[in-house]
Amino acid sequence: MVKPPLRTKSIGFKVSEEEYAQLETAAQADGQTLGEWCREAAVLGSANGQPSKAGPGGAEAQALMAELVALRAILLNVLFKLANGEKPTAEEMQRLIDRADADKLKKARERLAQAAGPEVHPEEKS
Repeated sequence: MVKPPLRTKSIGFKVSEEEYAQLETAAQADGQTLGEWCREAAVLGSANGQPSKAGPGGAEAQALMAELVALRAILLNVLFKLANGEKPTAEEMQRLIDRADADKLKKARERLAQAAGPEVHPEEKS
């Protein structure tokens, strides 16, 4: 087995208590120490051109998922109305769009966090 190169250099930066807790949580979710997670996710990954692991899915994935979540909500509501023989008015469409946009980022983060977390089968829940 080949040993990894010895790490002899140090990089440091300060964070708030809240930021530290967020970093710790992210590291634990990945099953890594805080130092290893920071090294991989924030510094070396970025230097090597890999997508950031900061937060579930990274900013790009969150933005894309947010738009998909909003689009899904709008589409399902319109299809439901059409299936019941109704035609949505312009005002109803605007309300659907506003409602979908209002919480799309929160829902996207929840879905990405679920996808990133350990897979739990319904029969395994307690």
